[in-house]
Amino acid sequence: MKGVVLAGGKGSRLRPFTYSGAKQLVPVGNTPVLHFPVRQLVEAGITEIALVVGETAPQIRAAMGDGAAFGARFTYLQQEAPLGIAHALGIAETFAAGEPVILYLGDNVLLGGVRAFVDRFCESGAAASVVLKEVPDPRAFGVAVIEGERLRRVVEKPSSPPSNLAVIGVYAFRPPVFDVIRGLEPSPRGEFEIADAINGLIERGLTVEASVTGDYWIDTGKMADILAANRAVLEAFASAPAARDGVTFIPPVAVSPDAIVEESRVGPYVSIGPGCVVRRSAVQDSILMEGAAVEDCPGIRHSMIGRSTLIRRAPAGAVLTLGDHSCFEGPE
Repeated sequence: MKGVVLAGGKGSRLRPFTYSGAKQLVPVGNTPVLHFPVRQLVEAGITEIALVVGETAPQIRAAMGDGAAFGARFTYLQQEAPLGIAHALGIAETFAAGEPVILYLGDNVLLGGVRAFVDRFCESGAAASVVLKEVPDPRAFGVAVIEGERLRRVVEKPSSPPSNLAVIGVYAFRPPVFDVIRGLEPSPRGEFEIADAINGLIERGLTVEASVTGDYWIDTGKMADILAANRAVLEAFASAPAARDGVTFIPPVAVSPDAIVEESRVGPYVSIGPGCVVRRSAVQDSILMEGAAVEDCPGIRHSMIGRSTLIRRAPAGAVLTLGDHSCFEGPE
């Protein structure tokens, strides 16, 4: 079995951060989002992994390398245009070489991992399997119609959803899916939809299984989603940072070992990346990316601070969204 991780989206909803960086490399809990699907595939025993990349391919390659750091071996597949999830899977057919594949969207965080899902699929004879999640408002997702553990249809972004079960970004497929993809037509939005590929398998009389996860999941497509994922990851994985003179840490927080934090109050739910500086400030529910500096700020909250960004004298209660290499300086 092989893995296919999609890492090619533009991330327009995450601007300004994606003007200068790949959305899959935005950190939560001081870990790039893309690391989560890759690590979970390796934990499930899948070490041959294709990363499907787009315009940000050089950044993804530089950050991820050849896979050795993850205990895997990466193959990079270039998607020349953002033509949909089914199209991205289709270009991995040669890589799959007749083996089943686990498809994982690289901007998704599923904290429970995929080992149980992979094991169930290996034991089944199903042509495909999908992970579902109950969501309050499924209208923005592909929505599942199920019968027991069998999927009957996926309805893409319906105005009147047939259920509250969203198809999230983890799928398993056997080789027949590539035959279906070759026969797909673009949807009205010009993309080859994974929902159409799944429905095509069902229309051929093949079994598509579904499992509902109770684990934390989020699609990190917007800033609020990134901050929510940061909170969840910190709750799950953060360890107490080493004590520092004049600094109060309110867990959970993640502080890079080389970050400078002085005379400050940090937390809860704060990630401070490599090379950051925080002096005489209070920060909560925020992400400071690599090289960011915050000085003399009495209360930053709900903020995302880009790489190599400088903030001085922001007012108490400031909520900031600053892209890479920005500067904010309040009055002295």
